[in-house]
Formats: sequence, C-alpha cells, structure tokens
Amino acid sequence: MLKDLILKNRSYRRFYQDKSISEEILSELVDLARLSPSARNAQPLKYVLSNTPEKNSIIFKHLSWAGYLTEWHGPEEGERPSAYIIMVNDTAISSNFFSDNGIASQSILLGAVEKGYGGCIIGSVERLQLQRELEIPAHLKIVQVIALGVPKEEVVIEEFNKDHKYWRDMKEVHHVPKRSLQDIIVKL
Repeated sequence: MLKDLILKNRSYRRFYQDKSISEEILSELVDLARLSPSARNAQPLKYVLSNTPEKNSIIFKHLSWAGYLTEWHGPEEGERPSAYIIMVNDTAISSNFFSDNGIASQSILLGAVEKGYGGCIIGSVERLQLQRELEIPAHLKIVQVIALGVPKEEVVIEEFNKDHKYWRDMKEVHHVPKRSLQDIIVKL
C-alpha cells in the first residue's frame, strides 16, 4: 500500500484548476506533516494555506516551473494548482530546520495522493517578493511551496539511460527516468 502511494506520488505540474481543495483538506495534510518526525523535535516549520483564486494567483506569479522543460513556463490558466501550501521556517523557534522540509513535504504529498490529489514541491520561489506581497511576518522565512490539485497529466517512470532529465513526449506525457535499484545500492 505504501509503495502504491509512492508510485502515484509524482511531481505533477498541471491540474484541473476548477477542482478546488477545501481548507479542511489542506489542514488535514498539514496535520500529517505536524505528526511527522522533526530534527531535535524542534518543529520550526509552519504553513500558509491558500485555496482562493486571488491568493493562488499571487503565489503562482512568484514560482518557476520545471527547469528542464525550457520552452514551458508553467501551467496555463485552467491547468494551474487549485491550492498551495507555503512552508515557512519560524526563526523564532530555530534558524535551522535540518531535513524537516523533506519529511514534511513527503507526508503532505502522500496524504494528497491518498485523497486523490497530487502536487509538486517547488523550490524555485521568489521568496522575498512573495513574503512581502502576502505580508508574511519577517521571522517566518519561506522554505518552499507545495502546489496541489487534481492532476491533469500523466507522469510515468522510465528506466534510467544515461540521462536523469525528465521530459515530455508529443502527447504531453511527462517521463521521469529513475536509476535502477542495483545502481543505487553501494556494495562494499
């Protein structure tokens, strides 16, 4: 069951924008992050939720999408995320969140997949501009943004063949090469 969720948990970048995600669902996803392990149990990560067209459009314009797809500048209107979770580090608690962001993000995305949604962790964010525009307090530093929605694209895993870069075919299927299990286990 966990492997099935992991296989469904791809980096989706196109969504059915009109299929909304309630604040209650977003809170449930953040609760999964809250219950996940945290380095030193400091729990410095906090979350800004967005599921309104107005706030979503502010967030969208401060994000960069799919660096390897150089001709594509992100999803078109109608295919944009219907919700976002902005992950912030509360520097009043700790200046270092160690690897908590990865653990929390995976928990959120696995929960999203379980509920029929999908998402994408976006690290390429105009952090200061977004923080200013949303009036996020200065002690809360943006770590990353998780885009969420009902996926409108197919993402398939391919066998790794000399190149790790993802790509899209003529039918807009998103292909993601993965190294084999034998290639990543180091035998000493």
